Amino acid sequence: MIILGIESSCDETAAAVVEDGKFILSSVVSSQVDVHHKYGGVVPELASRMHIESIIPVVSDAIKSADITINKIDGVAATRGPGLIGALLVGFSFAKSFAWSRGIPLTGVNHLEGHIYSVLLSDVPPEFPFVILLASGGHTNIYYVTSYNKFELMGQTRDDAAGEAFDKVAKMLGLGYPGGAVIERLALQGDTSVITFPKSYLEKDSFDFSFSGIKSAVARYIHEHGGSRLSDVAGNDSLRSGCGCNKNIAADIAAAFQESVIDVLAQKLINAALNKGVKHIAVAGGVAANSALKRKLLSYIHSSDFGGSSSGKSGAPNRIKDLKLHLPPISLCGDNAAMIAARGYQMIKDENLCYLEDDVFSRIRI
Repeated sequence: MIILGIESSCDETAAAVVEDGKFILSSVVSSQVDVHHKYGGVVPELASRMHIESIIPVVSDAIKSADITINKIDGVAATRGPGLIGALLVGFSFAKSFAWSRGIPLTGVNHLEGHIYSVLLSDVPPEFPFVILLASGGHTNIYYVTSYNKFELMGQTRDDAAGEAFDKVAKMLGLGYPGGAVIERLALQGDTSVITFPKSYLEKDSFDFSFSGIKSAVARYIHEHGGSRLSDVAGNDSLRSGCGCNKNIAADIAAAFQESVIDVLAQKLINAALNKGVKHIAVAGGVAANSALKRKLLSYIHSSDFGGSSSGKSGAPNRIKDLKLHLPPISLCGDNAAMIAARGYQMIKDENLCYLEDDVFSRIRI
């Protein structure tokens, strides 16, 4: 079964062709980063307009790159939510029209379930059951996944998502948007021992997250040292704000901030795995591309002195060493349509379909 996937939940217009839910024949992503960069974040109205301009060329390119004819497509899967309503409507409406005109089935995919499927598209996918951290600019959740269709929410952010915190701190430092990659690069030049930012673990054995505190701590640190923003600091070694902050100070801030965030993410994920007694853990979403998070998780797995709570379970060190970490390919960490097509394949097989009267949703749970 060949599925055309369409993704337009935020600021990427994406289309992909996937066969039998696991073989990616093509995957095309048109990014809007250059459009939104000067605003420091995604502008919903601009995003919608760019999707309208890009949807037909992107879908055409995906079909051409897959080296198939349009008649070979057996079904269409499009992101239905959550996301920006205007952006979602462009992709979902196009998918409706495409499916209706061809007389083929249509399904609406939950964007978060799509990210979980991005890990299942990796060369070595996790075995069921597994626990997965989904961390991106809009979401930070932990799920217990027991089958292709069963996802149990174990924890979620109570305020900012991890990726959102990266973007906001990058903006404070004058590093631009998006912030994840640039914070990671700058952090490589910093020293994590110079500055200490808080790590919010919330209640004992809670798998929820909170990143508003560390974001505020970074803002306060910059303010207390005399500067509210370190403009263009990434490109100028000698630039100083009123507090005397230069690129080296900014690198230390980035390093300390990243260390605090990824340590909480890693400990929560491992604790959740211990709680469920699984042997496989995974990370999906844009933050999965962060190499420091991967190193942190592997260091805990290979260490005998993991500092997290094991939720009262015995033999934690040995059980941690049994954990196997799974990550999607870098190309599937961000928003893409291959993961939507893979999830859509399963939904169409199960006859979980959408029709012309169905609509999109800005907020929706798995």
